[in-house]
Amino acid sequence: MTALDLSRAKWRTSTRSVGNGNCVEVATLDGHVAVRDSKDRGGPVLTFPPSAWTAFVGGLHDADGR
Repeated sequence: MTALDLSRAKWRTSTRSVGNGNCVEVATLDGHVAVRDSKDRGGPVLTFPPSAWTAFVGGLHDADGR
């Protein structure tokens, strides 16, 4: 498995973040969605195919009643 080069990633913070640092950051790059902990930006990154990320976010919205 080859590591995804994240040097060009443009990270964005969750819209649900309240500025306390307890959130995730997401970037889309080369057909992947990358997710990292905003408190540990140099730490591990999870990557997903866009379809899996869309399903995950959709499930969150369903659970939240939106």
